[in-house]
Amino acid sequence: MTPISILGIGCLEQIKNYFRSMSFRKALIVTDRGLVDSGLINKLFSVLEDEGIFYIIYKDVSPNPTVSQVESGLKLLQDNGCDFLISFGGGSPHDCAKAIALLATNGGEIRNYEGLNKLKKDSAPLIAINTTAGTGSEVTRFCVITDEEKHSKMTINDWHTTPVIAVNDAELMTGIPPGLTAATGMDALTHALEAYVSTNATPVTDCNAVKAVELVFNNLCDAYNDGSNLKAREGMVYAEFLAGMAFNNAGLGYVHALAHQLGGFYDLPHGLCNAVLLPAVMQYNLPVVIEKYAEMARVLGLDNAQLLIDKIRQFNKDLGIPSKLQDLRGFKVEDIPKLAENAQKDFIGFTNPRQGSQEELEGILRSVL
Repeated sequence: MTPISILGIGCLEQIKNYFRSMSFRKALIVTDRGLVDSGLINKLFSVLEDEGIFYIIYKDVSPNPTVSQVESGLKLLQDNGCDFLISFGGGSPHDCAKAIALLATNGGEIRNYEGLNKLKKDSAPLIAINTTAGTGSEVTRFCVITDEEKHSKMTINDWHTTPVIAVNDAELMTGIPPGLTAATGMDALTHALEAYVSTNATPVTDCNAVKAVELVFNNLCDAYNDGSNLKAREGMVYAEFLAGMAFNNAGLGYVHALAHQLGGFYDLPHGLCNAVLLPAVMQYNLPVVIEKYAEMARVLGLDNAQLLIDKIRQFNKDLGIPSKLQDLRGFKVEDIPKLAENAQKDFIGFTNPRQGSQEELEGILRSVL
């Protein structure tokens, strides 16, 4: 099935039109306890019940979904004979559902699929309904799962993991708290900026990235300061969608390669890790991409590339994001060599415009102390 994206205020109701043309009858809903307890997910239940679709709920997804959570979700899907999946939430439920869906048709263990294009078959059908504006997971081929035994994150990059329907309804995002709004919004900004200077960037991905950056700067602070601001929430919907399109085709870089290690080691929110690292990695990349950063700076009314990096540092401050790694829960300076070593092995950094040694990656981390 060709992937479909539905965007706009109140667009959740539109998935009824697609259910009517499909033969799916029983869904595994992959989400987290907070979304269930808050009652936000009841909007989805109403849509499913109106269409006579049965559902089973798996609500044990953590902010960094793990191998064991994927296995538990897969067992629930198989034991109940579910014929499709719905992920409801942000990147964590989407990634967990992607992993469950690929194992449902390809078999084996999730560790077998780490890396690039390891799947032989399409994943089970997945509808991804977004409640945050940041990760882009609902429209991309990437899936990140934490190996709790190794305290590391595995990245799966395969077009077969792309959800068949992505839903971005700003009405589902108005209750997201400020901290999560900031972290996920900075995730979207990181996607756009890393894709923009990726070695695989094209004029098409550049257009997506530039508009995404512009939308983030025009809307994120408003959404952070007033979560009920529907206009700002919708602006962030389009920002994260465009950023997702950019990195889905161009790839990412060292911000994500290093952030994956922080998340895996210390179970930290992914967007927060990206935000803290973004200015430092941009400073490291500056000598080889100064012209592109200068072009992006001009879009934002800035005179040069360095001012762009300075603006992002200030943006983090305005959003209440820490400026130092020591401010992140559990971080230990003595872990820096291992974090850098693991980051060098993360293929997501292979499209970073400036390739560095382990010592240079350690230097990036130390510059954020």
